Amino acid sequence: MTFAGRRYARVYEVSSRRGDLQAFLQAAAEAAGCRILFASPRTRAPSYLGVQGPGDERLGLLVYLFRMSRIATRNRPDDESKGQIRYGSESSWHTDDHQVGKDIAGVDTTLILGVHLEYGLFIGLDPRLYDPLPMGISFYAKDADLHDAKVQGWHVWERVNRAGSVRAAPRAQGGLETMVGFRPERLLDYVKFERKASDFGLDQPLRFSVAAAHRELTAYPDGNSLSNLGGGRPHDLERLFDISSQELLEIISTRNRLQVAVRGGVAEHHLEKQLRVDPAVQSVRRLDRDGQPDFDVQLVRGRRLLVECKNASPKLYKNGDYKVEVQKTRTSKSDPASRYYRTDQFDVLAACMYAPTGAWTFRYRRAAELAPHGDYPHRIMALQRITSDWARDVAGA
Repeated sequence: MTFAGRRYARVYEVSSRRGDLQAFLQAAAEAAGCRILFASPRTRAPSYLGVQGPGDERLGLLVYLFRMSRIATRNRPDDESKGQIRYGSESSWHTDDHQVGKDIAGVDTTLILGVHLEYGLFIGLDPRLYDPLPMGISFYAKDADLHDAKVQGWHVWERVNRAGSVRAAPRAQGGLETMVGFRPERLLDYVKFERKASDFGLDQPLRFSVAAAHRELTAYPDGNSLSNLGGGRPHDLERLFDISSQELLEIISTRNRLQVAVRGGVAEHHLEKQLRVDPAVQSVRRLDRDGQPDFDVQLVRGRRLLVECKNASPKLYKNGDYKVEVQKTRTSKSDPASRYYRTDQFDVLAACMYAPTGAWTFRYRRAAELAPHGDYPHRIMALQRITSDWARDVAGA
């Protein structure tokens, strides 16, 4: 239900046996230094907590909790734990509205968490990928990742997210989903991270990078509020992205596709800055229309290039090569090839290397030299390997 722009969460009646999940959540809030001001009944989901943080900030947490455990599953590896998204009766899963509650004002923060009591961990999922709740589906975490999260307190990894019988395309663009495992005392750090990721609509590669950067951060580094905006100091997003808050707002306000979510806007911004100071480039024009490449670039030597910008994945191939996903977010039901780019839709691909390297650099490749799709020879394969022969500047490509 939506009222005054705020989407109110559907409330589910759940078994009292799930009370241990909310008890774990409340204990985590206290371990993170919070005082609990309000907690919803344990027989209702999602759980809602009103807490007072160490910096005296009042926070509202709307939390969808799902149990994870070691359960042998047919045709699945034996080195993983399973969670299942499951509320309400099975008869309602495909007929009722299961939208995730969200406060458009940003006062309350929505979290979707797996709870692994055996490991004493939370596993954070991206709420945007699971809205509406895909009732009855399972999600998994490898023992090695759970072990690292337990030992380190905060661990980030990618999970392959494939298409299935219900969904024609992977839930996560590119088929890679960012997962965050963390101990209870890091709950407020995760809230801080999710605020940023949700507010700026970060895609999975950037979500991975921001989550990884939070491994050593704390929500209250010096007693200030969770927003960390006091004292006139730069916001940590400004430091992380190496741009000012004004530049970030300008990016959002001047791109139609980024008014709801930033996604690849930050990468495009850095690419444009680098192209404008490139001595081989005469002019750069940003193209902000659906179905168009990102930039129209005129080289000094006279050639005109259409440039498409994509974020490289934070995960590498086994031999150390980088990879980048090159496909559209939507597909036409009447044309299964429509999600893949044609070889003539742009001239050069610019892969932003921030996610795997932490540096705002780019690797360039001519579209004609990208690997073709196996089933559609005039289309580009979704995952491309970034090798040493990719150019370091647009003219070199």
